[in-house]
This record gives sequence, structure tokens and C-alpha cells, in this order.
Amino acid sequence: MDEALLRSLTPSVLTILVRRGADFAAAEDAVQDALIEALRVWPAGPPRDAKGWLVTAAWRKFLDQARADSARRRREDLVDEEPAPGPAPDVDDTLQLYFLCAHPSLTPSSAVALTLRAVGGLTTRQIAEAYLVPEATMAQRISRAKRTVSGVRFDQPGDVATVLRVLYLVFNEGYSGDVDLSAEAIRLTRQLARTIDHPEVAGLLALMLLHHARRAGRTAPDGSLVPLAEQDRSRWDTASIAEGIGILQAALARDRLGEFQAQAAIAALHADAFTAEETDWVQIVEWYDELLRLTDNPVVRLNRAVAVGEADGPRAGLAELAALDDALPRHTAVAAYLHERDGDPETAARLYAEAARKAPNLAERDYLTRQAARLNAGRRR
Repeated sequence: MDEALLRSLTPSVLTILVRRGADFAAAEDAVQDALIEALRVWPAGPPRDAKGWLVTAAWRKFLDQARADSARRRREDLVDEEPAPGPAPDVDDTLQLYFLCAHPSLTPSSAVALTLRAVGGLTTRQIAEAYLVPEATMAQRISRAKRTVSGVRFDQPGDVATVLRVLYLVFNEGYSGDVDLSAEAIRLTRQLARTIDHPEVAGLLALMLLHHARRAGRTAPDGSLVPLAEQDRSRWDTASIAEGIGILQAALARDRLGEFQAQAAIAALHADAFTAEETDWVQIVEWYDELLRLTDNPVVRLNRAVAVGEADGPRAGLAELAALDDALPRHTAVAAYLHERDGDPETAARLYAEAARKAPNLAERDYLTRQAARLNAGRRR
């Protein structure tokens, strides 16, 4: 078996499938399935036309998956068309199902996708929209998760840490269609906090409440993104902020610091400042240092660079940023912001435009584009 030959043929086979009308992500899955099939059958009798064999096998795999997706969507549509069920017992076992879906054999990202489909009742299309990926890609991800757990016993529920991670990921999805995932994640985390006496459960609940409290100020009436420093703080939910801070203080008093408590402490310092100028950035940097001690995460380092730029000046922030991989999500946007604060609008405008092209969603892209346009207009005056 010439594996080097297979690798060399893969790009051209993928290109042919895309030209025939296959979605790129679905084509990738089909080609991978065809390669696996080739590794299985070619040793017994390799084909004379290796490329033609792969194209035919991959196209068949793609068509099979397309038919399966069509049948699945029809089944989901039929479920949506069913009449509403009658009265049911007042029992909510959603959290128990979360523990089952957060099975130890699944990665957290697979667990959250499976949970949204199996427990949240969202269609594959809704979940794909929330993740900003093609529907076929999400269908494959959920199918793989189902296959992973199909041969295991479901009397092995995930541990608390895994369930907390899934709840955190669900919360971060925010909206998906008519389903408010953030509110549902808060509801379930409250339920978990009543069930389990665990400081990280409390830390996650505090973090959710503090972030959710700022929700009304995050967008302008036209739907455009409003950065934290420019938000109308009178629109923040002060009751949720007070509750979140109270829960956090009780958790911190137990002296068992965890990742979610540290994140909540940072969110509390933002929420507790009456104006952006009054934000205690020095203390925020200290909390980021604690968070890095708990989890050496590159995204945390990126956020810390912003905080250092606010506490010690933009050049200090840029020095921190220089040590990080520029392929990190939002790295370019952070660089643009710090260069603008350092009095370099030309570089900042160029970086804002570059960051807009990499933006993960439309709202963020529009905001970054406006920032670049603002600086370019200012330079032309």
C-alpha cells in the first residue's frame, strides 16, 4: 500500500468533488472515508487507476451522506409537525441527561454537540448555525459522538468538571433560533448548585450571571456590536450583578480557587466599575496571573495582554502580545486596538481591516470594519 500516493491524490480528489457540487466540509469527510476504504481493500488488489477509484468511491460516500442528511432532516421536520404533548409530570431530568451525555469517552466539544441535539432538542441545522459550521459538518460531528458512546454503558456518567465545561460551552452559544441557550445554561447551573456543594459550580454560576447581566448593553438598537468600554452601564442588570458577586465571594471564601472562580472575579471587576475609566485593571492583571497558574491557556494570555495594555500602557501590552502566536483568534484585533492606543492609526487601521476579514461572525466583522474606516477617514482629514 503506497500511503504517499494516497496523500498526493487527496487534494485533487477533493477539488473534483467540490467542482461536482459537494460542500467543502462534506467533501472532506467523503474523501477521508474513501481513503479509509482504500487502505482496507487495496492491499488485496490495487486498482489500475488509483485517482479514478478514489473519485468514484468518495463521490458515492458523499451521495450516501447527502441522502442520509436529507432523510434526517425529514425526520426532524416530522417531529416538529407533531402536536404538542399532553400534560406531563413536573419532573425535570435534564441535568441528569447532561451527565449522561458528558460521557468520559467524549471530548467536551463532542459532548456539547450531542447534548444540544439529544437533550436540548435543537435540530442539527440550529446547532450548526450556533457553531457557524455547515450543517453536514455538524451532522458528522454528532454522528461520530453517537458512534463513540454506542458501545459503552451509560451507567458511567461524566464527572462534575466535564458537565461544568459542557454547561459553559452551552452558555457561550447564546442564541440559536428561538432557544435562549444562555438562560437555559444558567437555569441548569442553578439546579446543579442546589444539588452539589462545589466551589467551581458556584464560580461558574457567578460567571454566567455576571456576563449575562451585561447582555442588554452589548448591542446597539440596530444590532451592531458595542464594546465593553462604550456600553451604557445603566442597561446592565444590577440585580444579577449583585447576585453573581455574592455567590462569588462565598465561593472564594472557601479558599479552593478554580478556573471559573478566577474568570468570575475578572468579570466582577468589570461589572463593579461605574465607568470604564474606573476599572481596576491592575487587579484584573493579577487575576489573569492566577488564571494562568490554573490553566496555561493561550486565549487567557491574549486577554491578559489587553489588561496589561490598560494597566501599564499600550506598549507594555504590545510587548506581551509579541510573545503570543499571531494565529490566535482575535490576536490581530487586539494588536489593532493597542496600536491605536499607542498613537499609530495607520498600523491600527490596517490591522482592523485584516481582523475584520478573520472575524468569526458578522457583528464582529462589521464592528472591526467600522473601526478601520473611522481611522482611515481621520487620516484623510
